[in-house]
Amino acid sequence: MLEIEQLYGGYDKDLVLEDISFQVRKGELFGILGPNGSGKTTLLKMISGILPYKQGSILVKGQPLKKYSTKQLAKVIAVLSQHTSEAFSYTVKETVSLGRYAHQTGFFNEWAQEDEKIVEEVMSRTGVSALKEQPIQLLSGGERQRVFLAQALAQEPQILLLDEPTNHLDLSYQKELLDLLKKWTREKELTVVSIFHDLNLAGLYCDRLLLMENGKVNRCETPNEVLKQDTIEEVYHTEIRRHPHPKVPAPQMVLLPESYHQVRNNVKITEKDMAINEEFIVLKAPFSLRTMSSGVTGSGMGWHHTFVNRHVDKNYNCENHREEMRDYLKANGFEPSETVGMMTAVHTEDVVYRLYEEQQFSLLVLVTAGVGNAVDVSKSHEHSYCLTPGTINTWLFINGELTDEAFIQSVVTATEAKVKVMHDLNIQDAVSETMATGTSTDSILIAATQNGTVLEYAGSITPLGKLIGKGVYDCTEEAIRKSLERRAKRC
Repeated sequence: MLEIEQLYGGYDKDLVLEDISFQVRKGELFGILGPNGSGKTTLLKMISGILPYKQGSILVKGQPLKKYSTKQLAKVIAVLSQHTSEAFSYTVKETVSLGRYAHQTGFFNEWAQEDEKIVEEVMSRTGVSALKEQPIQLLSGGERQRVFLAQALAQEPQILLLDEPTNHLDLSYQKELLDLLKKWTREKELTVVSIFHDLNLAGLYCDRLLLMENGKVNRCETPNEVLKQDTIEEVYHTEIRRHPHPKVPAPQMVLLPESYHQVRNNVKITEKDMAINEEFIVLKAPFSLRTMSSGVTGSGMGWHHTFVNRHVDKNYNCENHREEMRDYLKANGFEPSETVGMMTAVHTEDVVYRLYEEQQFSLLVLVTAGVGNAVDVSKSHEHSYCLTPGTINTWLFINGELTDEAFIQSVVTATEAKVKVMHDLNIQDAVSETMATGTSTDSILIAATQNGTVLEYAGSITPLGKLIGKGVYDCTEEAIRKSLERRAKRC
């Protein structure tokens, strides 16, 4: 649909673009990225025919751009620029109707029923139908942007060129506009070439991305290939982090403010941050920690600065334990959204905690453990499903920066250490009468300061893995012994 080969050009004697080559397929949503001054808008102007190029070629539907007359090109390409303005006080409908000019025939350019139908459709699709009698000059910036998009779509182009189309639009209209464009690429095979400043929107909606740097092509690939952390940091000269979208298979980029490092410098989580009473064990960090947990609140990956292990009666039963836990946290002055909250039937005084230190990082381990509902996971199908308060809760606070891989490996290593304790203490599954591997509702928390030494791995023989293995084993063994001794005294 669109082929650019070895394109050079700029303004007067200033060369802005050098050796630009890429292709855009029919029905593709193609995004152009790059920092300010990288040549994005200049490239779009050349493709639209507004700005002549010095060298190279632009083919539109296999034919050189220069062979199209102005009216012929308007039937193929429509343009929505970044700073569209209207010199006359037209109404919204009149403004949109101007998009039909290229399709008018005859000396008097008669308005046909088909023109009316298309104008009404694009106004409806872009959400400006209710404004059609309003003067365009009285509209907000976001409303004008949608009107000019409708005007461009009224041309019924095969290629739509957009320069920052979401500029001035709030979140809901950004989504609606890009959803509409994506739908038209599928249903009408409209080819869309758009400049984006928002990398995340580009990653969500574009089929491919062209990343420009200093007037040249840096990369032209799928979003996954272009939106790589090292690449974006190098091109944009700023610190970012890449992570997957939680619902869509698309990369997302987040900025890392300078203050992130400043508040974490030389701060270490230790047992001094803990407090214990009869109702709960709490640890309050001086700043939010990166967490992975299976808590009643704060489960999954997140950021939290308060951690509560709440004692409940062994007969605790609640139809909605998550809501009840949130209410409990609020009643005790904790903000649920910032808190990892767990439950345990173990008495809080039986908690075991130790700080393990290496030269470049350290680990604080806390364990509450009881084995009254111990289960052999390989025989768990013999048990009836019944939720009871978690009996082995393991907390790991790591003073260091963990990769996602290290978070996951930390859970694996901690679990292996726990299972080894169950084996060595000969803890039995009461139903299957085989060796237990844990309890039916064990919970775990991995929390990292994300400052200091980067800990890439946490497997069993890595420096962090060795510390986790020893810490979880020692603390879990002692915690289980305490629980068994308390049970023996009751008997």
